[in-house]
Amino acid sequence: QVPPVESGGGLVQAGDSLRLSCAASGRTFTRYAMGWFRQAPGKEREFVAAIAWSAGTEYYADSVKGRFTISRDYAKNTVFLQMNSLKPEDTAVYYCADRPGFPPSGSTWYFNSREYAYWGQGTQVTVSS
Repeated sequence: QVPPVESGGGLVQAGDSLRLSCAASGRTFTRYAMGWFRQAPGKEREFVAAIAWSAGTEYYADSVKGRFTISRDYAKNTVFLQMNSLKPEDTAVYYCADRPGFPPSGSTWYFNSREYAYWGQGTQVTVSS
């Protein structure tokens, strides 16, 4: 599996928007979901959003609901994260993650970074006050 590649990060002002992109492998027959995680300095990696690859069901952390939107281009193996109304606390390295294979039952697993097998190298998002 080729690791996904993120792009679109940058330095913005509070209230601005960014759109992150993640180009993933074409092995869609093994992909169940794609997710976005982030890691701020001194903090552990946290869940941001995820999308079921086939059904398109979306999942969000409470901290980004109403501001961020995850979407995917199924045919192009690409996932996006539209980030609006950015806040300084959104500053982090954002990682795209790929979940292959059939997952556990329920939806809690989407929030767990250990459930994802393939990771990009991250893209920096910095939001100034």
